Amino acid sequence: MITVLRENKGTPATVARRLRIAGGINRYGEASFRAVWGWSRLTWIGGRWEDRDAHGILLREVIELRQVPKYFPFDRWHIERWVAPELYGSPADWYAQTLEVEGSRSIPALGPYPERGEYEHCFTLAGPRGEFVQLTPTVAEYVARAVEYCRGVPSRQGRDALRERDARAEREYDAWAYDVLDAAAPALHGLPFVTVRGRFDNWD
Repeated sequence: MITVLRENKGTPATVARRLRIAGGINRYGEASFRAVWGWSRLTWIGGRWEDRDAHGILLREVIELRQVPKYFPFDRWHIERWVAPELYGSPADWYAQTLEVEGSRSIPALGPYPERGEYEHCFTLAGPRGEFVQLTPTVAEYVARAVEYCRGVPSRQGRDALRERDARAEREYDAWAYDVLDAAAPALHGLPFVTVRGRFDNWD
């Protein structure tokens, strides 16, 4: 049987404290935001599993709930935000939507109903090319405050901001393009020219 060795890391106390300050607490007195290491964050998955040995030979098939890493990449820090249980619907809704039949057994594909809510992914700490970024209290607080700010921005205000950003980018590109064209090809390569009105002015 193949054994997967996971690199477990706990959240530094200084990071947890800063996230608690930035995002507040939920109804259970727990932090609304938390940072988790990819390999350490597990979730329930139910279904049919195949266990194989080191040579890939099937040893057995079993239908059960297993805990597996929830996020990828595994070797990165992830910021989560707490979601209230009612946002998942009622327990009856949960099992109606997630229950799967495997053989003669019914099994909840996403595990038990989250009675105390659940922490969901909102940000992965990584560089522009996906490279590792170290988790610090300042980075964690920045992410939490940014997420809370985005949640508080009205949808219309958000759309207006996006439109303005796109318009600004287009203006900046036009200015850059004109500068490049002026530098590469001065008007008529320095030849004099005049504008003459004539019979071609009214082309359709």
